[in-house]
Amino acid sequence: MKNNTTKNSCRSLEADILANRALILVSNRGPVSFDVAEKGNLQFRIGEGGLVKALLGLCRHTAATWIACAQTDADATWQADQLALWEDDSTVHVRFLAPEAEAYEGYYNVIANPLLWFLQHSMWDVPRTPVINRSTWQAWEQGYIPVNRMFAEAIAGQILANEQPTLVMLQDYHLYLVARFLRDQLEDHEQQPTLLHFIHIPWPGPEYWRILPPTMRQTILDALCAVDLLGFQTREDGLNFIRTCESLLPHAEVDFKRGRVWYRNHAVHIRDFPISIDVEALRELAGSPGVAMYRPEFQGIIGGRQLILRVDRIEPSKNIIRGFQAFEELLELYPEHQDRVKFLAILVPSRLDVDEYQNYLDELMAAAGRVNARYGSSNWEPIRLLVGEDYPRAVAALQVYDVLLVNAVDDGMNLVAKEGPMVNQHQGVLILSERAGARQQLESGAIIISPCDVYATAEALHQALTMSEAERATRADRLRWLIEREDITAWLCHQLEALVELNLIEQ
Repeated sequence: MKNNTTKNSCRSLEADILANRALILVSNRGPVSFDVAEKGNLQFRIGEGGLVKALLGLCRHTAATWIACAQTDADATWQADQLALWEDDSTVHVRFLAPEAEAYEGYYNVIANPLLWFLQHSMWDVPRTPVINRSTWQAWEQGYIPVNRMFAEAIAGQILANEQPTLVMLQDYHLYLVARFLRDQLEDHEQQPTLLHFIHIPWPGPEYWRILPPTMRQTILDALCAVDLLGFQTREDGLNFIRTCESLLPHAEVDFKRGRVWYRNHAVHIRDFPISIDVEALRELAGSPGVAMYRPEFQGIIGGRQLILRVDRIEPSKNIIRGFQAFEELLELYPEHQDRVKFLAILVPSRLDVDEYQNYLDELMAAAGRVNARYGSSNWEPIRLLVGEDYPRAVAALQVYDVLLVNAVDDGMNLVAKEGPMVNQHQGVLILSERAGARQQLESGAIIISPCDVYATAEALHQALTMSEAERATRADRLRWLIEREDITAWLCHQLEALVELNLIEQ
């Protein structure tokens, strides 16, 4: 898509492609979640974030179904009916699957998280973990496989009920096996669906995929090669997928130049579609009273000092502890920053029922405590932690940072790196990990660091804190321009354009 393509042209493309085509969206979590109101009736909330909004926007152009796993008891009671989510007559058919609790536990909390998540973020301490034992195999065979098959059966039933050709858009690592199961079930069907699968997390090279037993990894690769268009966050992720197929999938024929893998008489095309944010919605939220109410709180926390900020889920891949260590190194190397800089970490609890995540929370709390004990005083707390999920509060903090630290060990994209520059009012500097997907787009406006290099991160913090106003303004303007031209609408539009350009779908 050319840089000057407007949102109107993207919407026109969406309408053209879906004019005579049904749409099925598939994800682990659905676009809405239900609960029971006081009077006993079901009520729902639409999921937050630009991804849900963008994908739901497609639903307005055609007969659309969204299939997902029930997340609440109320979800499970929903009878797969049409939902009116807009002020006009547009509706979307939402269908929740309800696997047995034990199957979902194995599918989600053993295989998807942490096994695949840790593998794809290169986080396993391989001499010690993972330990793939009988319980892991049971979760694979009685959880991940059957839940993926359940998704495929639901999709196949919907395709057979559709009178039009169908576009199926699969989302993320929970559903790696769906495409092959779906192809097998529709083998004799006259009209095959077009399958697009977007993977939101990194894809490491074949050397890391060897952690998985051959049966698991070959089953995953075999299934993903049943997709028509396979989308990744970055070019490197896509190349790594092709390399993985070349090394670990017998009989696969790869073409790096064309971005294609030929396998079982089928071509899967590999492209990168860096995901982004809903710029308009974020700006609207940033100007709301709900965000403004937090400004006095942050003025009190900052106390006239410069602010280093990070906003992250409590997730080992986010590299929070090394960020605190780099701040400690900064204070030692450049004592002039002592009592003149505040490090604020806004942390959102995540998967604390998984041991690795709970242990990481304990470790990062201890790391922050050590810095505060070493350098703090009665008038200055070097590191302040705010733990809890409150998006308006996070946006308010993003408005006032002087330095935004994003030093992830590995990250599919990291949308905080895009949200911060779009709302910041201090010409703040972005320090960005070279292993975050956002680097591909934002490198020219950020200070890039190696996430494991604490010393270099400390030097980057000093550079950012002492940077001239002119350079800060130039970098901030560049980041805003880069992000604005490639927002969430462009992300979706790129995928639809690729379907047309590759002759996978007729416009």
